Amino acid sequence: MIAITMGDGNGVGPEILLKSFKQGELAGDFVAVGDYAVLQAANEKLGYGVKMNRLVVADPQKAVEEDVRRVIEGVQPGVLNVADLGLLTAEDVTPGQISAKVAAASRQYVVWASEAAYLKLFSAVCTLPVNKEAIRLTDPGFTGHTELIAEICHETRYTMMLASKALTVTHVSTHVSMEQSVHNCRKERVLEVIELTQDALGRFLDRPRIAVAGLNPHAGENGAFGRQEIEEIAPAVEEARARGMEVTGPVPPDTVFLRAYRGEFDAVVCMYHDQGHIPMKLLDFEGGVNVTLGLSVMRTSVDHGTAYDIAWKGIAKTGSLAAAYDYAVKMQAR
Repeated sequence: MIAITMGDGNGVGPEILLKSFKQGELAGDFVAVGDYAVLQAANEKLGYGVKMNRLVVADPQKAVEEDVRRVIEGVQPGVLNVADLGLLTAEDVTPGQISAKVAAASRQYVVWASEAAYLKLFSAVCTLPVNKEAIRLTDPGFTGHTELIAEICHETRYTMMLASKALTVTHVSTHVSMEQSVHNCRKERVLEVIELTQDALGRFLDRPRIAVAGLNPHAGENGAFGRQEIEEIAPAVEEARARGMEVTGPVPPDTVFLRAYRGEFDAVVCMYHDQGHIPMKLLDFEGGVNVTLGLSVMRTSVDHGTAYDIAWKGIAKTGSLAAAYDYAVKMQAR
């Protein structure tokens, strides 16, 4: 049983969830975690006619085992089963607008689903987009799904992977400033991400080929543009090789993604958020999947935001959710 969180009710999450279900893209056993009233309002406005089964969550603030089991036992075939946290009404939602209340609810969907998965009651969590700016209105320290779920799991060894048929990347740093990402470029962290990448790809490949990007232009050009490649990245690559991994690097960032796209590498370890996100979104914006590696809760996500500008207009694409859900099924099966 997989949990799919609804995302920000003012964004494209409800629409994508309903449309993807209607189009038959979500096969197998899953429960949508969110607000039944919001999904019903979107269902009626967009005329999808999706049949839904409301599964009332007794305590939306904490995933209690008996409560979650009762929800799972109430699942019916052939309909969209919704674990209703009852945090919002249809009147609370204004598509396309930032709302502290709606954003706080979207955060709680993730918390409840992740806590249930941590209890091994869901095998994976697949998340639709939340709005970080809106969530920070009530949770100033919020940086993203990954960090929130890591906190729930009481774990610190994790990273973000973006995967698609065109390219796969993992990250040494994600939601931090460029200045902080330079400080985070340390041998221990680079090696950790290489190992997490190896572990993830090893589920599908006998001997993954991993490239490690440089931090500086031309991978530092032998120290001319910075010494991180010499002092931090190269030693991490050497140690990974000593442990039997097939790793190449540091590779200049301006060529490594082309080489991976052409099939030379199975994944690229990136030094900061946009180094990995820009080529991924250029090559496969709609088919990219966000996967959290290293946590006891398996989590995949769409690789796009709330798209307030097109929310509830019936034009949002469902490809990323379908890919994220399929990846969750694939990962848990292995």
